[in-house]
Amino acid sequence: MTQSLVERIRKAVPDIRGRLTENADLSTITWFRVGGPAEALFMPADDSDLANVLAALDEDVPVMVLGLGSNLLVRDGGIPGLVIRMSGKGFGQIEVKEGNTIHVGTAVPDVRLAKAAGEAGVAGFSFYRGIPGCVGGALRMNAGAHGGETKDILVEAHAVDRLGNRHILSNADLGYAYRHCSAPADYIFTKAIYRGTAGNPADLFAEMEEVAQYREDVQPVKERTGGSTFKNPPGHSAWRVIDEAGFRGHRIGGAQMSEKHCNFMINVDGATAHDLETLGETVRAGIMAHSGIQLEWEIKRLGIFTPGASVIPSIGRS
Repeated sequence: MTQSLVERIRKAVPDIRGRLTENADLSTITWFRVGGPAEALFMPADDSDLANVLAALDEDVPVMVLGLGSNLLVRDGGIPGLVIRMSGKGFGQIEVKEGNTIHVGTAVPDVRLAKAAGEAGVAGFSFYRGIPGCVGGALRMNAGAHGGETKDILVEAHAVDRLGNRHILSNADLGYAYRHCSAPADYIFTKAIYRGTAGNPADLFAEMEEVAQYREDVQPVKERTGGSTFKNPPGHSAWRVIDEAGFRGHRIGGAQMSEKHCNFMINVDGATAHDLETLGETVRAGIMAHSGIQLEWEIKRLGIFTPGASVIPSIGRS
């Protein structure tokens, strides 16, 4: 009888300390509340546990990393291979050091980091109050909002690669640009070191309140959504070109472009991942036909389709 992936991992790493689950339901952790199962879901106890598993893993086993599930669409067929999700216990630490420096585990939500910086009187982190993800995702996509970006305050990032080797990367090593990081795709971030400037806690919390209020006023934060669907194309706002092409409120199945902020897809009525991805590609095609502008996905799409289903990218690079 063929061994499952979980059984193979346990045999290869008998002293594994993290949580390893077979056929784990991912729809419960994605903000869209859609998606199939992970063949194997691993929540490592710490970076050593992570490195040991990766070093022992067969080279042909695909590896994916999930954060808080906010800016993510897991396809209905699930994710083959090993899915890694950093545990709060192993990667949820925040340490404020001298010189307005903060050491953070990559499972820490961006909102929690912003609040911790505010409490410590460290300025430069208030923009994170408006980003519904975790530090690992922020490092991977140079997350930003309200005039601030991860690259503005990051000193270095620690990572483990697919073979279990550990790396420390400087800000320059990460090759940051708009919503882009050039670190190798197989690097799994485990820790970040940031440096801000001295600030007044009361002023910083006032800034965060403005960010939070703005987000609540203009974004569908109480809906099942995945954050901004598309990156802003050069010289344009994604929401504006979507609105001008008539896609505000456009719906396919249970998926809809939000009436409140039309660069947000929402699960309004039992949408499938297929509904959501089809909606996104329909909008991309419509924008190209209307204005010649090519939108690129900001939401990360992972996994496989169910048998017989597919979504063909409507235009070029997605």
